[in-house]
Order: sequence, then structure tokens, then C-alpha cells
Amino acid sequence: MNVTIFSTLAFERPFLEQANAGRHELRFLETSLNDATVALARGSEAVCVFSPDNLSAPVLEQLHGCGVRSVAVRAAGTDNVDLPAAHRLGLRVANVPDYSPYAIAEHAVLLMLALCRHLRQANQQLRTNDFRLDDLMGFDLHGKTVGIVGVGRIGEVLARILHGFGCRLLGTDIQPNPDLTAQYGLRYVPLPELCAQADIVSLHTPLNAQTQHLLNDQVLGQMKRGVLLVNTGRGGVLDTEAALRALNSGQLGYLGLDVYEHEKGLFFGDHSTDKVRDPLYAKLLTYPNVLLTGHQAYLTREALTNIADAVVASLDAWGQGQPAPHQL
Repeated sequence: MNVTIFSTLAFERPFLEQANAGRHELRFLETSLNDATVALARGSEAVCVFSPDNLSAPVLEQLHGCGVRSVAVRAAGTDNVDLPAAHRLGLRVANVPDYSPYAIAEHAVLLMLALCRHLRQANQQLRTNDFRLDDLMGFDLHGKTVGIVGVGRIGEVLARILHGFGCRLLGTDIQPNPDLTAQYGLRYVPLPELCAQADIVSLHTPLNAQTQHLLNDQVLGQMKRGVLLVNTGRGGVLDTEAALRALNSGQLGYLGLDVYEHEKGLFFGDHSTDKVRDPLYAKLLTYPNVLLTGHQAYLTREALTNIADAVVASLDAWGQGQPAPHQL
């Protein structure tokens, strides 16, 4: 198949080329897909896209007009794809739901540990030869109650890791998994109860109409004062302005973000010489109890290998006239 790959990041190209092994004609573009760039896909049977790309109904209609019939999303989330429009147009869409739950879960724990032990502040102080410990008092994860919002594959791995730390586990999900209760003692509760009991809350729910700003002023207000909140899921699940208000009041004691609701056009590029364009993001950077990473939780060799293999498996299936393994 002839495939145009949008939003190509330099580090992922070797993984895609190795998985492809010359079977499909791949054209790599650094530019993102939107209504202004969709014509670049003309002549391709398929496009491969990532989270910065816009696959709204108008863009999908133009893709269809350019001859594209298949869309491979090299991510688990498909909130940037209008799936009903794709189905209406007869476009085949596949994602990569299980590229590495370990990468995301381990990064969530990394943020928890870095925040609860003040590693950002400690490192900054040492760089100025300030070896005082006065403001670096942390707390143990052992014995703490952790609430997992969205207990899918990633949430399951996170539960396993935190069980090893000796944490008490709560979860909320539309499809409870009784095996996690039996194995790790995870107890499923409604979101308000989870918020009221958890010392740490970790977000792993997909972004959709029901979860957009799921954590708003009201829900953040239901949490324990001084709670540690981590989001490695989707940025839009957390209302950033509400989070800033909670940080200012002390309701949020710690905030770890690998995703950000306004990250499109900001993450995955070098803006070191640009003027600050996002006042909310700039404000987050001023808090010593906030730790940010730029959507890198998935960035492991294992995850990139699995993503590339899954994308090529979808292309192989479509090239043979078969449904992709993870076709939506």
C-alpha cells in the first residue's frame, strides 16, 4: 500500500521502517494533518496519524476525495478522529490499544514518586550547592490510598505495581474487573467516594464527551485536601483552570501531568526560542509542586516497537482485503 505518515517524529521513523521491511511504500511527513495539509495525502491508499492530527469530518471527507480508504492511528486514543464520519464515508480506521501499558503505568508511578519526594526542588537546590533538607519532607507511598480513574489495561498494570508498594487501591470504571479485586484488593467505588478517600488519584480514562473535564471544580473539591493528582491519560479529562484554582487554594497538593488539554501545537516540537503562547501552561510551570512532562509516557523502545508492528499489521491486513486486528 501507498501510505502517507503525518506528524512523523524523528525517533519513531526507524521503528516504522524496520517493522515495514519494505512491504509498503511509506512517505514520511513532519507536518500534521489538518484541512490545510490534507492534499498532501493525494494518491495514498492509507494515512498514518498521531495525536496532533485533525481527523474531523471535513478533513475525513477531503481524505476520501483524495483516494484514501484507510486510517492507521499510531496511538490508543482516537479522540481526534470523528469515527461516525469515518464509518459513514467507508473509511477503515484502526488504532493501537495495547502498545505498552507498562510504559504508561510506570511513568505514572515515576511522577508520583518524584512529586511525593520533591525531586524537582531537590535537584534545583543541589545545582546551586544548597544541601538543606528543610523543605524536602516527603511521604511514603506504602499505606496510602490510591484511586485509579479508568481501570483498563494501563490501570490494571498500575494496580499491580502499587499493590507491590503496599498501597490500598480504589478504582472507578464502567466495566469493573473482579480479578483485580481478587488479586490486588482493588475496590470499585463511585467517583465521589474515590475522591473522598484517595491520597493519590491517577487518571487513565479515554477522552470523550462524557469525560471531557471530568475533573472540574466540583470533583476536585470532593478530594482530600492536599491530594496528589497524576494525569497520563488525556489532557482534556482535567480542567486546567480548575486545577490552577485548586493549586492556589491548597486543595491540590501535588500535580503531575504528562498530558495537557491545550498541548496540540505545543508538544512534540522545539519552542525554546518562541514567546510564551499559552498563559495557562506558563502558570503551571511556576508551581514547585507541579511536575510536567511532554507526552512522553509512551516513549520506550518496547512501546515504539509494538506501535510500529501494530501499524504495519493493519496495513498488511488492509492490503489483503481483510479487517485490521484492531479495526474500530
